[in-house]
Amino acid sequence: MISQTRDIVQKSLDALLEDESFLPEVKGETRKKAFTSLTSILSTPNHVHKSYLRIPLEDEKVVRIPAFRVQHNNALGPYKGGIRFHETVNEEEVVNLASLMTLKNALHDVPFGGGKGGIILNPREYTEKELHLIARKYVQYFSDVLGPDKDIPAPDMGSGEREMDWMMAEYKSIRPGMPYRGSFTGKSVVNGGSLGRREATGKGVFFTFRYLVHDFLREQKSLLTKTDNVFAKTALDFEDRPLTISVQGFGNVGSVAALEAHQSTHLQNKVVAVSDRNVTLFNSDGLDIPTLVEFTMKNKGDLPTKDDQLKEIGVKAEIRGREEVLYLDVDVLMLAALEDQVHKDNVEKVKARIIVEGANAPVTTEADKYLSDQGVIIIPDILANAGGVIVSYFEWLQGRETQFYTEEEVFNLLYDKMKTTMDTVLPLFFGDPFPLRQNCYIHSVMKLSTVLYRQGKLY
Repeated sequence: MISQTRDIVQKSLDALLEDESFLPEVKGETRKKAFTSLTSILSTPNHVHKSYLRIPLEDEKVVRIPAFRVQHNNALGPYKGGIRFHETVNEEEVVNLASLMTLKNALHDVPFGGGKGGIILNPREYTEKELHLIARKYVQYFSDVLGPDKDIPAPDMGSGEREMDWMMAEYKSIRPGMPYRGSFTGKSVVNGGSLGRREATGKGVFFTFRYLVHDFLREQKSLLTKTDNVFAKTALDFEDRPLTISVQGFGNVGSVAALEAHQSTHLQNKVVAVSDRNVTLFNSDGLDIPTLVEFTMKNKGDLPTKDDQLKEIGVKAEIRGREEVLYLDVDVLMLAALEDQVHKDNVEKVKARIIVEGANAPVTTEADKYLSDQGVIIIPDILANAGGVIVSYFEWLQGRETQFYTEEEVFNLLYDKMKTTMDTVLPLFFGDPFPLRQNCYIHSVMKLSTVLYRQGKLY
């Protein structure tokens, strides 16, 4: 996963080095040295903080839990990124996710840098009291590097508004009299969180897909019909016809994206499959997504795994293995689970013609190249799943101003922000042979390179 980000950043820099219209005042050997500096700066984090949280458990044992906070780059503003509670967390993963946050914020013109946190644990194995202590200890151990103008964490996999409330409260107690509302985002509304923050990532995931195959396609059809671009031909194939969608992952991101697809009035969507860590549910006529969402809310986030459960809630579906969601013959596959789900060993079984990355790095480098060569459009994580950090920015602003937006205002601002980004990168994507991921990275690297150069950090 980490090599994928570095590889694409390097390809972007190589392309920009040859483009004399970019930083035209930097020439010759000076230009080569400047780009060598950019490679070093963008491929490594500024800081990697690691600690072992000492946690006394309710059974009177004491455990030491590894925890990380990585600060990749703050050229555009304070570090920003979630804290992942998951047993697969490791330092390399957190470093890569922090670098992805740097690029994501640059792409969407959000004035934050990139950071990320992680705690190696399975939240299901701890009591609420123990998780509360873990959250507090994380803030205690890393309080010197966190803050509303330094590094602003948010929820990630395995964490949510409950954990952010706990963490903000601990930060407030450690820093009495100092500003604290903007120290964490993704909080509950009663604690200064933003309306719409929980749904923001999933809504953004669906919006990027909808905008590409509906709004942009209608506005720019003449552009797409005149080009030999292979991705344009794929997009045109989706015009004005019913679309079948499968969603891997039915957590905070996947369930919202599936619900948005189910309720959309812009497209003739049919969500035929959803999956979680246990199961895939399939119905070729379309699933009852609202009822499934309601079921998961009452059952610790899990989908039904037995026929009698489905019968009880009135949902018609076939129960299949959890991996099968990836290989169904559908138009669109939304990946909202873990990284590295589509890889060199299974990519040839993937039939979807559009893939939307709701998770971070769910498609490996090898699989990305194979699919792109086949004309499959991949809406990359850096573009598709930025809704969370964009609304986190709105939350941070609201906390500083102590004035709060309505949910409708939040979503309108989110869509405007993502539309601006899409209108910037999509014409380039359909005008040249680069996959959409590469176009997004080039745009991000251009922004970061210009800022770093103007700040005098390349020499």
